[in-house]
Amino acid sequence: MSDFIRDKTAIAGIGLSQFGRGLEESQLQLGLVAFKDALDDAGLAREDVDGLSIHLGWPLGVDYDRIAEVFGLDIRYVNQSWLHGRFVTTALQHAALAVAAGMADCVACITAISFTRLRGFLGGPEDQEGTREEGGTHGEAPAYGLTAPASGAAMAMQRYMARYGATSEQLAEVAITFRKHAALNPRAVMRHPLTLADHQAARMVVDPLRLYDCCLITDAAACILVTSTERARDLNARPVTIAGMQGIRSGREEFIFAPRGLGLNQQTTGTPGARARDLEVYRAANIDRDAVDGLYTYDAFAPLVLFTLERFGFAGPGEAADWIQGGRIGLGGELPMNTSGGLLSEAHVAGWNSIAEMVRQLRGSAGASQIEGASVLQWGTAWGDSVILRN
Repeated sequence: MSDFIRDKTAIAGIGLSQFGRGLEESQLQLGLVAFKDALDDAGLAREDVDGLSIHLGWPLGVDYDRIAEVFGLDIRYVNQSWLHGRFVTTALQHAALAVAAGMADCVACITAISFTRLRGFLGGPEDQEGTREEGGTHGEAPAYGLTAPASGAAMAMQRYMARYGATSEQLAEVAITFRKHAALNPRAVMRHPLTLADHQAARMVVDPLRLYDCCLITDAAACILVTSTERARDLNARPVTIAGMQGIRSGREEFIFAPRGLGLNQQTTGTPGARARDLEVYRAANIDRDAVDGLYTYDAFAPLVLFTLERFGFAGPGEAADWIQGGRIGLGGELPMNTSGGLLSEAHVAGWNSIAEMVRQLRGSAGASQIEGASVLQWGTAWGDSVILRN
């Protein structure tokens, strides 16, 4: 499998819409802007796109057939998943596998989000997640009053703090660092400085998560074009190859927003740390973890950054809260993370904004946010999925 996929496919184009709140454009309009931007970036025409890997379906978006119709496409391969950060990797992986298998020549990965048009997702009588009888996918438990998407991450962080002695002040390093990154990014929604005092004075959302530990709610779209590496070499931009990948981990020991071993939901208790099966992505890419120049993750909630670091073995169980201190995950640090500001400060584009940033980094076009000498970057999340990109 590793030989089949390693470096055979590449990201040839990236496109983004405007990021903001209360934007007038619909999801389709935002998506079309990002799609055209990606075509221009790659030097392709819409006739060159024959695959879609859509990351915006129900309940927060339109279906693949409407995208194909409105964008004027003639498609022979489709993958569609629910709009959630878990499926960033899945959508990108499907695109790479389809191209490698010859099922499509060029696949457009598209997400378009209008959170400020769809407030029902976030609470109220029309809520699609928080009122499910069986609980939602973020750990919501409506019967017990937990209806906010932050619920699962908050429960996990409470348990983590009780077990390891981590503090809210330590967690603040995530939001503060990512805000510093956003300050260098003209696309970012939140660019004003964030201090520890600001963080600690902010209102509590779900204890222990304060306002700045929770992601932005924005309107935005992104498009990533995946084709063969051979073809990408003949296009406009420097190709960024997909070197290795691994899928989402799931089962009774997995809880959406918690590391294994915390004892949440059906988890047992313990301190398992990074397992061999959590590190398959490095073998798939034929690299050592130390080769990773920067790590990007789905930062809907600040604790997920800690849990991702421990999942992939950058820090041991319970060590990440201390490990991130002192600029370690900032630009110029040992392991820069989410250098465009991420969901916490750039925009909520379901994580695709970080995929686009990884491509810019590997092209050497990230401007003030550039990681010096970046050649290998990893996208990985707290639930175990990962993709490694390299130039």
